[in-house]
Amino acid sequence: MKPTLLVLAAGMGSRYGGVKQIDSVGKNGECLLDFAAYDAKKCGFGKIVFIIRKDIEKDFRERLFDRVARNFDAEYVFQTPTALLTEEEQKKAAERAKPWGTIHAVLCAKQAINEPFAVINADDYYGRAAFETLGGYLSSINNDCTEHAMVGYTLGKTMSRNGSVSRGVAQTEGGYLKSIVENTKIYYTGEHFEGNEIISELNGKNIPMTGNETVSMNLFGFSPKAFERFEKYWADFKQNKLTDPKAEALLPVAASDIIKNGEGRIKVFTSDESWFGMTYPEDKEVVKSEISKKIESGYYPEKLWEK
Repeated sequence: MKPTLLVLAAGMGSRYGGVKQIDSVGKNGECLLDFAAYDAKKCGFGKIVFIIRKDIEKDFRERLFDRVARNFDAEYVFQTPTALLTEEEQKKAAERAKPWGTIHAVLCAKQAINEPFAVINADDYYGRAAFETLGGYLSSINNDCTEHAMVGYTLGKTMSRNGSVSRGVAQTEGGYLKSIVENTKIYYTGEHFEGNEIISELNGKNIPMTGNETVSMNLFGFSPKAFERFEKYWADFKQNKLTDPKAEALLPVAASDIIKNGEGRIKVFTSDESWFGMTYPEDKEVVKSEISKKIESGYYPEKLWEK
């Protein structure tokens, strides 16, 4: 059974200042997601599902989806602020203007997934080796498997010099995930982030980081069995957070709940890839340069898709 790649592409891009999911970074107008789709197909994934906002559908199709769909089994679903809410819940959340975070996005795509699946962010570059590792693992499990997976990265290789990043800092034991703590503001010191020390602002404290920590980049692999926990997490979230306009239901937190509740384990693979991504406007030139280097080295062909 070939796994599915699920792409979280409904983010608002507030720090980037635009729809970064479909911004061109390749030599022929390709987006960062073109390269993820290409790698996933090459590594044995059978389908790709994008989660997007309705307001970007036209641009999304023109700049990315139609091209990918000519070369790969692809579809997209919508994430809206009112999705998965009853009428009564919608009234409670009337002030909410944006979707509810990554676990909400995953649940919006549930009907499109009937096999083990991997999850990625739309604005991060993961590297082909990670897709190969996760794709191979997901191809070996069945839909009821309670052993899920994630690919972890080294914090120091996932930092930006243009501002702070959000990372799930993972604790592992015996090759399995023990816990993840979402650190929403990690940055280099210095007025312009030019320092070599790394700080995480967490719970009102400035915590020094070594840079060697294993972090989650939302590259997880699940069997459909995980939806049971995700739905329970979402139900609890709705009960407690609907009136909070900034609350987000986060995938790493829900994944950790699988472990906390004794419902399964998450095997941790590691990647030596250096991250690059589209968090800030200044990141675009870095991404374009890194992609260009990979094309020049033969890692990617000059023309990514045949049609």
